[in-house]
Amino acid sequence: MAKYLLLKHYRGAPAAVNDVPMAQWTPEEISAHVRYMNDFAARLEKTGEFVDSQALAPEGTFVRYDGEGRPPVTDGPFAETKDLIAGWMVIDVDSYERAVELAGELSAAPGAGGKPIHEWLELRPFLTASHTITE
Repeated sequence: MAKYLLLKHYRGAPAAVNDVPMAQWTPEEISAHVRYMNDFAARLEKTGEFVDSQALAPEGTFVRYDGEGRPPVTDGPFAETKDLIAGWMVIDVDSYERAVELAGELSAAPGAGGKPIHEWLELRPFLTASHTITE
C-alpha cells in the first residue's frame, strides 16, 4: 500500500469546469458538497483506503526558528497561501492508478447549481525509503 496526499486548492491550479467560488454558493450547495466529501471518505473507510482528511481555516501564519533563546519569528498572514490550499485527504491505496482513479472521482464533488466541480486536485505520494532525493 502507498499513501498519497490529495490537495484541494482554492486557487493556483487550473480553473475547474464549474468555477464558481464557494463564497457564492447557496447553503444547500455547500451542504451537498460537504455531504459528498463525507460520503466519499466513508466509502474509502470501508475499503481501508481512507487515512484522514481536513478542511483548512482561512487564517494562517508562517513561523520559523530564530535561534537559541529567541522566540520564533512569525510573518503573515499570507493571503496567497491561505487562499491556495482549501483542504486535504490522505489515502492509502495499492497503486498510483488507484490514487488517480480516486482523485478523479473526488474532483466531481458538486458545486454551484449542484453540478460537478471537476476541480483539479494535486496528487502527491508520501516520501518513502524507496524515493531518491536529488539536488
